[in-house]
Amino acid sequence: MNNSARSEIFARLRHACQSAEAENIQRALPPTDSAPGAPLPSDDLATAFLTNVLKNQGTVECVANRSAAVKALADYVYRHFRSHRLVAGNDANLAAMPWREAGVLPRFGAIEPGEPVALSYALLGIAETGATALQTGKANPAVNNFLSEHHLVLVDSSRLVATMEQAWARIRQEMNKSGRPRGYNFIAGPSSTGDIEGQLVYGAHGPRNWHVILMGDIAATALEDARALAGK
Repeated sequence: MNNSARSEIFARLRHACQSAEAENIQRALPPTDSAPGAPLPSDDLATAFLTNVLKNQGTVECVANRSAAVKALADYVYRHFRSHRLVAGNDANLAAMPWREAGVLPRFGAIEPGEPVALSYALLGIAETGATALQTGKANPAVNNFLSEHHLVLVDSSRLVATMEQAWARIRQEMNKSGRPRGYNFIAGPSSTGDIEGQLVYGAHGPRNWHVILMGDIAATALEDARALAGK
């Protein structure tokens, strides 16, 4: 048998083995979109989201509308810093807030050294993990999500989803409508790290405090129920 015939036989064997192996693997793999998600702590989406935010060591607040949201932001900043100043991304949703109603003085742009409070507008809130999905880009500087001492996030209740799979589906819809942003940050708590002795430390590499304000049509007992479920 010459070398050419031998090479052809081995090539056919390799092709047959690879095809059979690929088919076996495909049959063995379950559908990637059918894995069960983590059970939500509540049937109410807002309650489930707030519960997991609290479990992630965040703090939460519920408001009915934009005017109440601005008042809540003003109270938070004044309580911690005796000031009404904060940095906000130049997001259209934040620019349209009625800031003057509460005397808040936002500076729109990227946070700079010495500025302790940054505000972000969340594209989505994810009940399964308690995470907020934030777009980044020129209007939403990523540094605002990571460099402030206090990171405040405004989430509209109409933008809550149950699972990460639903979140990615909504993100694809958003990209089809508005184009692709520079990136996405999924944030689910203040910055934390463990030292060599296993002690959990907050704020070592980013915000020490993460405060989520949920705005919109929310059940009156959602916050109370979430605190009970989270043991807070």
